[in-house]
Amino acid sequence: MNPRIFLRSRLLFLADLLLIVVAALGSFALRTDLGPLFVYYLPQAYWLIGVSLIVKPLVYYGFGLYRRIWVYASIHELKLIIVAVSMASVIVSLIIVTLRAVQLIPYFPRSTLPIDWLLSLILVGGLRFSLRVLSDTQQTSSVTRKGSRRALIVGAGEAGALVVRETQRNANLHLTPVCFLDDNPDKQKLQIHGVPVVGTLNDLARTVLTRRINEVIIAIPSAPGQVIRQVADVCRERGIPFRTMPGIYELIGGKVNVSRLREVEITDLLRREPTRINEERIDASLHSRRVLVTGAGGSIGREICRQIARWQPDSLVLLGHGENSIFETLLEIREGFPSLPIQPVIADIRDIDRLSGVFNEFHPEVVFHTAAHKHVPLMEVNVEDAITNNVLGTRNIVEVCLQFGVDRLVLISTDKAIRPSSVYGATKRLAEMLVLDAARRSGLPYSVVRFGNVLGSRGSVVPLFKRQIASGGPVTITHPDMKRFFMTIPEAVHLVLQASSMGKGGEVFVLKMGEQVRIQELAEDLIRLSGLEPGQDIEIIYTGIRQGEKLSEELWDTWAHYEPTSHPDILLLSDEDILTGTALQQSVDDLSALARQGDSEAVVKILDECIPGAGVHVLPLPDITSYI
Repeated sequence: MNPRIFLRSRLLFLADLLLIVVAALGSFALRTDLGPLFVYYLPQAYWLIGVSLIVKPLVYYGFGLYRRIWVYASIHELKLIIVAVSMASVIVSLIIVTLRAVQLIPYFPRSTLPIDWLLSLILVGGLRFSLRVLSDTQQTSSVTRKGSRRALIVGAGEAGALVVRETQRNANLHLTPVCFLDDNPDKQKLQIHGVPVVGTLNDLARTVLTRRINEVIIAIPSAPGQVIRQVADVCRERGIPFRTMPGIYELIGGKVNVSRLREVEITDLLRREPTRINEERIDASLHSRRVLVTGAGGSIGREICRQIARWQPDSLVLLGHGENSIFETLLEIREGFPSLPIQPVIADIRDIDRLSGVFNEFHPEVVFHTAAHKHVPLMEVNVEDAITNNVLGTRNIVEVCLQFGVDRLVLISTDKAIRPSSVYGATKRLAEMLVLDAARRSGLPYSVVRFGNVLGSRGSVVPLFKRQIASGGPVTITHPDMKRFFMTIPEAVHLVLQASSMGKGGEVFVLKMGEQVRIQELAEDLIRLSGLEPGQDIEIIYTGIRQGEKLSEELWDTWAHYEPTSHPDILLLSDEDILTGTALQQSVDDLSALARQGDSEAVVKILDECIPGAGVHVLPLPDITSYI
């Protein structure tokens, strides 16, 4: 034990001995009003003091009252004090009653026992919480003396209260919480840890001026993007720095704390209000199950692993082709879930013999198939690899899942698979067909979850735009009216797990992506979040829409039928026109042979023939780094 802590604990022990005597004498004093009767009962008080001095310190020690740093005392410590003091008083009372029964004590006023308990509770608890109060007072005055930044907290909920508490206790944060803003009318003019709620979000601009605010903290993990944008716009106009708590989906499996505060990112501006989750259904599909994730080193695969881990699977296999990315995923999951059995596997999904060996060794019960080549422009000039990885690799996964009796298979797909105009989209549509065909042949709950673009994934638009902004521009966009669906990675995975638990076999689940976002507006937001102005500091140029490229995406064919599910953000598609059985397998075999021959034109022809509404074109790309 640290010598200073040991010294404080010893002093606390000595103080408790004194308080035990005070409580015992006080109980008799209250019982007898300090008159002649008090002197008469004083020998019995000595008995109570003696027994208490033996019993109570031992009980307090057993409950850990001398092994805690009381300047951080909380409700949990208060409960501990109540239990410890009560237990000690019960034992003392039993001993006193026993001594009275065997007539070692000739007479004893039993009403002093509950009084002693109450006084002990007040004195022992009061001593410890006075240390907490004294520490808080010293820290608050220390922060004020150092002239730290005056902070406004948006959100007077649990997260906001935590932020205030931490800033008051930790002088190293150099923040002084000044006030809250919250739209809840019931919280107006109330105080949390001494910090008042002074208005609503609409009062932000005025409050920043009148309260001389130096920084704004958004402490609402469930805040939708429009709230984040409103705060960001006001702070940017006033030149005030602002930070936010991560969104609720980012906090899944983690904890809300001040160290999680970060700069506002583009993903925050596109947040949606969180929806409910059927935890029982997900728990039934993942808890104590052997789970394997392909593409576990990718953006989606890693997040799937992170969220799966919190459901306490029996084991988790991280399968991927890139050793560095799998190692990074392994480190992250092990840090957050040290007791979870995790097995990293370096394997190529195009190698069916290797896959068979992996499945034979680990016997997964649930498989999430995320591995795929997904960079659209690169696949246009690497048609052969798109076929062998996205199509043949998926067929290999399906075959080993059927061979080794995998209970549940979930394919992560894309909106680009609908009436595909790109090689990538066409290969993902064929991957869907393979999974759905396997579900219909086997009757197993193999399903597809389809959604649009996710923000921040490797090779996506956001990292590209950030690099262009960091280099001084320009930001390149193919067309000013280009639109895409976007969702944050944690939110998408949250819904993927929910959809996967609904699968009974052969379903295509589609995530509601909200409204499509104009790529130009996305670029402008990123430029502003970088502290610059679009058109002034960073130029936006248009490279021209490419042959076969869509201005907007679709999540299902126009003729397809869809119906709601038990989750408001998940739809179920039905009656999709797809290849099945022998025709599907023959098309895949033909594509495989042509890909190995390097005949891209013949590959594209077959893709157009076997996929409904496909219009795939492979042409030289004028600018492979422009957003598609």
